[in-house]
Amino acid sequence: MVKSNKSKNHRNLKNKGIREDSTGARKINASTPYETCSEQLSPFGGLLAMIKFFDLVGFKEIFHANYCEPPRKPKLGHYSMVVGLIMLLFIGFNRIWHFTYIRLDAILCGFFRLPKLPVASTFWRYIDSMGINQAQSLLKLMSLLRERVWQLPGFSFDRICIDIDTTVETLYGNQQGGRKGHNTKNRGKKGYRPVLCFIEQTREYVIGKLRKGDTLSGIQTAALIFQIKDHLPGCVRKGLLRADGEFQSWESVRAARCCGFDFIFANKACDPLFERDAWYRHRDLEYNSCVYQPKGWEAPCRFVAMRTLKTQSVENEQEQCHLFEEDNYTYRIFCTSLSGPAHMVIGEYDKRAEVENLVGEAKREGLEAIPSAKFKNNYAFFQLVMLTYNIWRYIKLFAAKSQENQKDKKEENASLKTIAFNTIRIARLKMLFIAAKVVRDQNRDKVKYSIHEARTPAMIRFLKFLDKARTKPKPWNADRTQLQRFSFMT
Repeated sequence: MVKSNKSKNHRNLKNKGIREDSTGARKINASTPYETCSEQLSPFGGLLAMIKFFDLVGFKEIFHANYCEPPRKPKLGHYSMVVGLIMLLFIGFNRIWHFTYIRLDAILCGFFRLPKLPVASTFWRYIDSMGINQAQSLLKLMSLLRERVWQLPGFSFDRICIDIDTTVETLYGNQQGGRKGHNTKNRGKKGYRPVLCFIEQTREYVIGKLRKGDTLSGIQTAALIFQIKDHLPGCVRKGLLRADGEFQSWESVRAARCCGFDFIFANKACDPLFERDAWYRHRDLEYNSCVYQPKGWEAPCRFVAMRTLKTQSVENEQEQCHLFEEDNYTYRIFCTSLSGPAHMVIGEYDKRAEVENLVGEAKREGLEAIPSAKFKNNYAFFQLVMLTYNIWRYIKLFAAKSQENQKDKKEENASLKTIAFNTIRIARLKMLFIAAKVVRDQNRDKVKYSIHEARTPAMIRFLKFLDKARTKPKPWNADRTQLQRFSFMT
């Protein structure tokens, strides 16, 4: 009889996917004891990535070089007050009194080196001291931040598309600057009418401002177009402006031509004459173009049109036919400087539909929050919200960049590869709301993440990517020529 050796029948547990560091099953019931711990805990573990991002781009240096300080002198300094407001918006709180919920957060207190943050009224008083000058300085800060961010991942867009749109912020009090205007959801109520510009390629905010609740005039749209060129990176050579009919005027067209922009503006009040024999069909739709000079314009401009046949219901079949052939069609007319076929120009304009989603996302991030009754305070808070919006955009781009060389398929579901295409609300769930513990080890503070959290590997990979980028030489220190903005301008 042959007896087998027990050593040969020993099974290796590693082959079955059991790790040595795995813990056993927990036993939690009504008799489970409880106690407190001395470590500081934070639900916002992703804030560490934001802190590393600030160090990577030299945000503090940019801030001190461009920020226009208000007359109020806070004890913590202007940089700490502004960054505190940015972190509040970054977490997802858009009311100043929400500081009550994060005053004792471990990572926030560690960043500011305080046992607890100041009370909410301290930040509100700082907001009350801000005005138009601070808002303009924040725009300069955003333009330089954009220049540096584009150099780090290697962005080099020669041609960009800038989508311009307006929105409505309904007011429910007696805020300064509130006017009754176009407000489809709350008819008859006062509101603000801010204007925003976004870059299609990176989905980031370029320039904009908070306005009173009236309609834009031609002089105001032209002034906005003249300001756009000062806020674009130096690698840009061509730009295309796309806007709705509110921006169609001779002042806007002249400003776009002077700045070297191509443009596509929806038609508002012009009535160009199209030749009947010039209509051509493309994918069941008819297109046409002409050169027309509207009344009051100093030069002619090209107009393109698309028409679709009106659909008649069964009940209206017996009604009298239209007197003219043009009455049977629905028209879409645009004013443009592009020279391609009409269907390609209109197809380029239709890509502007994405700006509606960007405006809605920006409103959810804090644009709808009106912190003060003073217009100047709300004007500055508007730019703070959009600065935080851009920071989220940049961090999402860096996070997606850090996951490009990922080879582990087991972590693919919790990866950050598609984070750049997610909304900020989804990005918070993936990157920010990660439990973390702040401990002190070897006389040094350390942030620890749980190994049982599915999002931890992707977060650790992203933090290592930022640390590696922080050790490399910065492009803006070596090449000063990149600071020349929009070099094709004359």
